[in-house]
This record gives sequence, C-alpha cells and structure tokens, in this order.
Amino acid sequence: MKIMICPLNGPRNISEFTYGGEFKPMPDPVNCSDAEWADYVFNTDNLAGVVREWWMHTPSSYWFLAERHTVSDEILRTFDPKELFSTRVEFSAATKEIAG
Repeated sequence: MKIMICPLNGPRNISEFTYGGEFKPMPDPVNCSDAEWADYVFNTDNLAGVVREWWMHTPSSYWFLAERHTVSDEILRTFDPKELFSTRVEFSAATKEIAG
C-alpha cells in the first residue's frame, strides 16, 4: 500500500487522492493571449526528475502541492499552497474586466 502524507489530514492511502496536474505559474488571465492561456491549461513539460504537482485529498476536498520524482515515483514532500501563495486570484473580478 502506498501512503501519501496530506498536510491537513496526515498519512493516507494513495487511493484517497486525486492528481491535479503539474504546478506552473499561471499567466495573468486579464492580459494573456488565448494561445498563452491554452498552453497553460493543456500543455505540460513532462520532465524526468523532481516536479511540483497539485494533489487533492478527495474526501476532504483539500488541495495541496507535492514534490515527486517522476522516475522513481517517490513523493519527497507535501505542503500547503500557502507556502507559495499569499493571495487568491478572484476569477469573477478578472472575468468582469474582460467582459467590460
């Protein structure tokens, strides 16, 4: 049984988690082109080595980040997104600016 450590709920069976994709900086939703947004949403680097990824503990709907080695599949660490983010992006405000 593979165990992942959820920063909120502690050690859990890997079957309780949902993969959310690789972590990458989000372009400014107001000022980026459609091509830049599509690249952000649909394309991945798919690197061999240590990558940061979004994961969700499905029973609690808690999203967090993990550093995982893609060759060995070893989870090196998990951490709360607050380590990287100080504010939330409010998409409703960005959508209103785009709609004009």
